[in-house]
Amino acid sequence: MKTKEVRQLSDAEIDLKIRELKGELFNLRFQSATGQLDNPMRIKTVRRDIARAKTIARERQLGIGKEV
Repeated sequence: MKTKEVRQLSDAEIDLKIRELKGELFNLRFQSATGQLDNPMRIKTVRRDIARAKTIARERQLGIGKEV
């Protein structure tokens, strides 16, 4: 997920996306612990997507950052 895509979402959609990504991260960690994980790099990308979405949500709370 690109930063541009996240900026186009509404605040509620960003919150929903963060929850979905956290659920996916939980499942990936569970798969990793049981040895069923196919792509270990997916954990890294999901963590970064969560951080990216949280950063944009926080920017909006503070009223800074690029507005679309």
